[in-house]
Amino acid sequence: QVQLVESGGGLVQAGGSLRLSCVASGGTFSRYRMGWFRHAPGKEREFVATINWSFGSTYYADSVKGRFTISRDNARNTVSLQMSSLKPEDTAVYYCAASSGPYYSDATDGQVYEHWGQGTQVTVSS
Repeated sequence: QVQLVESGGGLVQAGGSLRLSCVASGGTFSRYRMGWFRHAPGKEREFVATINWSFGSTYYADSVKGRFTISRDNARNTVSLQMSSLKPEDTAVYYCAASSGPYYSDATDGQVYEHWGQGTQVTVSS
């Protein structure tokens, strides 16, 4: 059973930066597509970014493109999300997720991911 543990959330002023990390255990990390999602109060869960298994191809939501960068270190079983130029609307609980689905699956769909972390709170003040 894959377990995911996020860290790095916190309170930051608008325009600031944070780096989220997610450490995986219990599985072969390099076989999983990894994704970051977020959930703000009163809103539906939202796709943020994804990175595939080995070549590291990435895809971002339009709302974070150019500000966030997803990366992975298969040797350390870690996926990270570097967040810059943060805005108050980025405030949410951020979740790390892992998918063993085929390459053609919709990586922006949360249902594709079968393993989830517990989440880490990111709060951006104006």
